[in-house]
Amino acid sequence: MSRQVFLYDQPDRFVAGTVGLPGRRTFFLQATAGPRVTSVALEKTQVAALAERMDELLDEVVRRSGGSAAVPAMAPTEVADSAPLETPIEEEFRVGTMALAWDGEDQCMIVEAQALVELDADNDEDLAEAEERLLQDEENGPPMLRVRLSGAQARAFAKRALDVVNAGRPPCPLCSLPLDPEGHVCPRQNGYRRGA
Repeated sequence: MSRQVFLYDQPDRFVAGTVGLPGRRTFFLQATAGPRVTSVALEKTQVAALAERMDELLDEVVRRSGGSAAVPAMAPTEVADSAPLETPIEEEFRVGTMALAWDGEDQCMIVEAQALVELDADNDEDLAEAEERLLQDEENGPPMLRVRLSGAQARAFAKRALDVVNAGRPPCPLCSLPLDPEGHVCPRQNGYRRGA
């Protein structure tokens, strides 16, 4: 069976979103073009890293081009997307590896999210080699979501993704760990329960 690639070139929507209550949220990337919708699950830290790195890469593109690249300095309000994820949400796969690139010729951001892969190997070196071979295998590699975004779409994605990540549980003012509604055992309070 050949590799399954979900390709979206300038999609109608590409957003990060969640399902569930803070502290128990499941994070998704979702691409939409017409009636076609692809949703992939990932970790909160992956969403944050993707958004932060995307902003950094866009800033670097602007810097290197001397401001001539088709990349806005901030997310334009006309492409902002605060709508919820499209339902029903059907998870295609759980993301393991992500990659970002800027296509200077087409002036667009390329986002790739590949499925999490579990491998068996005798030692760490064999495992790393086996994982690299599988991820580079265009014929039999893991499923992948590949999205091409304009500079404005990429800025809007990054802003929304960071907003989604930050919309979770508020941090404890003493230790910065997330506060549950019933409080938490704060290490800065020598183990005493701190209320929300």
